[in-house]
Parts: sequence; C-alpha cells; structure tokens
Amino acid sequence: MKTVIFLIISNAFMTVAWYGHLKHKNTALVWAILTSWLIALPEYCFAVPANRIGSETFSVTQLKIMQECVTLVVFTVIAFFLFGERPSWNNLISYLFIIGAVYFAFRG
Repeated sequence: MKTVIFLIISNAFMTVAWYGHLKHKNTALVWAILTSWLIALPEYCFAVPANRIGSETFSVTQLKIMQECVTLVVFTVIAFFLFGERPSWNNLISYLFIIGAVYFAFRG
C-alpha cells in the first residue's frame, strides 16, 4: 500500500511539472523549464522509495504497469481540476484496456 501511496504523490508532482506550465503560456519557456525541474525534484523523492519498497513484492514490470495506471488516474484528476477537461467515452474505453493490462500483469 505504501508503494501505491508514494506513486500517487510522485505522479501528482510529475503531472504538475509536465502540464502545469500550460496554465501560464505567457511565461518565458526557460522559466517554465526551471520551474518544472524544481517541481520534479520532489517527485523523485517519492518515486525512488516507491520502487524500492515495491520491488520487495512486485516485479519491475508489475511496478511499471502499476505506475502507468496510477499516472493515468492522477492525470485525469489533475486535468479535470486544473484544465476543466472531462474524460470522453473513448478515454474511458482506453482506461478499461489499461485496467485489463494491469489484470494480466498481476495474474498468477
């Protein structure tokens, strides 16, 4: 459970680092890059422990698939609250396929 919590926190930082600057398109690109780097640093402080802790239970492939699933959930929430984007039906179908990938990755 600690792995998932750390991945959620890590992905929240990274999603804001990757996309948050789009709310401020008038800011110089160099400042957007520097700000994104500063936001990404705490992301690593959660991602590295998440993977270390998770590797005691999960394979590297399972960790990656879990991380991608968490990334999409976190991205969807942030895109909704920060940009007002609502998932469309085809996004939801895509998410179902990813859930299927998670199922097969963790299946005995």
